Parts: sequence; structure tokens; C-alpha cells
Amino acid sequence: MVTASTRRITGALVGLAALLSGAPMAGQFSHTPYEPQKVVFDFYFNEPQAINSALYWVRGLLNPLSEHPYDYAPEQHEVVIVLHGMEIVTLAKNNYRQYQQAVERMRYYAELGVAFKVCGLALPEYQYAPKDLYEFVEVVPSAITELAHWQNKGYALIQPQILEKIYAIEQIR
Repeated sequence: MVTASTRRITGALVGLAALLSGAPMAGQFSHTPYEPQKVVFDFYFNEPQAINSALYWVRGLLNPLSEHPYDYAPEQHEVVIVLHGMEIVTLAKNNYRQYQQAVERMRYYAELGVAFKVCGLALPEYQYAPKDLYEFVEVVPSAITELAHWQNKGYALIQPQILEKIYAIEQIR
């Protein structure tokens, strides 16, 4: 029977032999022993369309954990998204046509158990009231207070960084 210890020793010896021979070593895929996640996302963007990229961060959290070897159902995670920047306009029902793709992606995540919370201090700046937003959105008193609340409950804070891709991958390989 081959044990984990034997595999590690064998792997180390193979790596040492490759290193000594001058052959390049290959990276190895690791399955970190993840558990269900407790995460609060801080969405604060200076452009409404940035929400599309930010939602990929949510996908990047949930999708790998739903696949083998983890096989977690989305409901096993606790994910909260706090919105308080210009992306708020994507949540106004009267802007559906302009932001339809983002709205449907958020609705999908909401159906999986992701909570969407909008800053009540920011809403008046956009001349919105809670009735102007979708049914999957909850208005909270303050985004900053909400972020602190979830972090105090042990949720990891993720603040998506939305960058512009200036090179095609083929250009830099």
C-alpha cells in the first residue's frame, strides 16, 4: 500500500533528480482542503459596467468549490455582496434594458443563496428608493457598517479589483 508519506518522498526524490539533471520542473496541481466559505464582497466601482467583471469574482469563488473534489452545493456557502458605488444603477428596475446581463447574473446568484445588500446612504444620491430595486436586493443602513458587521461575524472580505486588459495573452506569452 502506497501512503501519502511515500508519495511525498517519491515526489521529492523525482524533483531532486530533475533539479540535478538540469531538466525544468513542472508545476503541480494542488487541491487545498477547502471548506464551505463565509465571504462578504465589497462592490464599490466608479463605473456601472464594472459589476460584470466583479461578478466573475463570485463565480471564481463558487464554481471551483462546486466541482470535484469539493462538490459543495452553493447553499453551503454564506456569500454577501455589499454594493455602494456607481454599480447601484444596475439594480434599478428602470435600467433593466441597459444592464440586463448583469441583472440576470445577479438574480441567478441570488437564487443560489447569495445576498445582495445596497447602501441606504448611497441610494438617495441616485434618487432611488427601495421600491425602485429588484426583489432580490436588500437595502441596509450603511455599506461601511454592513461590511464591518459581516467581518466581525468571521466573513472574509473580498474587494474585487477591476483592471483593464491591455495585452492579449498571445502577445505576452
